[in-house]
Amino acid sequence: MKYVKLGNSGLTVSRIALGMMSFGSSEWRPWVLDEAPARPIVQRAVELGVNYFDTADMYSAGQSEVLTGKLVREFCRRDEAVIATKVFYPVDLAFKGGAVGGAKPPKRPNADGLSRKRIMSAVDESLRRLGTDYIDLYQVHRFDHDTPLEETMEALHDIVKAGKVRYLGASSMAAWQFAKAQQIAREHGWTRFVSMQNHYNLVYREEEREMIPLCRDQGVAVIPWSPLARGFLAGNRHREDAALSATLRGRTDDVTQKYYGRGGDWLVLERLGALAARRGLSHATLAYAWLLHKGVTAPVVGATQSAHLDDAVAALDVSLEAIDFEALEAPYEPHPVIGHS
Repeated sequence: MKYVKLGNSGLTVSRIALGMMSFGSSEWRPWVLDEAPARPIVQRAVELGVNYFDTADMYSAGQSEVLTGKLVREFCRRDEAVIATKVFYPVDLAFKGGAVGGAKPPKRPNADGLSRKRIMSAVDESLRRLGTDYIDLYQVHRFDHDTPLEETMEALHDIVKAGKVRYLGASSMAAWQFAKAQQIAREHGWTRFVSMQNHYNLVYREEEREMIPLCRDQGVAVIPWSPLARGFLAGNRHREDAALSATLRGRTDDVTQKYYGRGGDWLVLERLGALAARRGLSHATLAYAWLLHKGVTAPVVGATQSAHLDDAVAALDVSLEAIDFEALEAPYEPHPVIGHS
């Protein structure tokens, strides 16, 4: 394993983060693993040197946080582990996510968003579920259009000063929104964000236009979610019929089918497969290697098998040349903004 500082902070993280959304309850999403099959995957991650575990309060309506805390305590020294979680969405088994189709559960007052009331309540609930007295990285899961940024940033600063949170991060939003939040914090002497967890992979590169240059300029860590495009880049999806895909997630995850599958996406996948075959690598390893060469701090890797982690860690030793980048990037077609809701 290789390690790096999280942006300009002093926090040391593994260059591969384990995304914990895959662990919790299949009642939430059918491909999610419960504790028994999750345990060996987390154990393998620790054996490989992963010290960075990323979850959110909404995943499996809090059960992911419960498993994250339990398994991190089982396999790690707490002072070496980095636990990251998020706040914004409602914590409700009936709420599958902002991008998931179908009916949403009725909206309840103060049950989501980034108001002071919500943040103060949510952080205590996350601490309880995680079974820890502090969170290393507390991230706003999305931008809240209904709460003044000053209110959000002051509340986040207060939970840092209260010792409940060590560092702050943000997730998908417009670059101007992120810059405005940082400026408000700077003007008031409040804690700023040290990381941006955004949507970035070989078939979704819109973040290269504004957000990633902003983060590089400001020394903010880039820790992308969906580095394999929800498994699309693993090469196990069926082009004509999702029901024929090789994995349960590929067959049942309607977000994958909504986000990816344009003509250019399949051309990128073909190039990825061809180069991976020539290099003797898996699709996944090469896709992770591309990200790691693009200045990413640590991709958030989802895994439902231990082998998925082996593929990710193998990417740390893959070198790429200019001709490889040209081959992989040339077929890309611009996308509408995906993942901000």
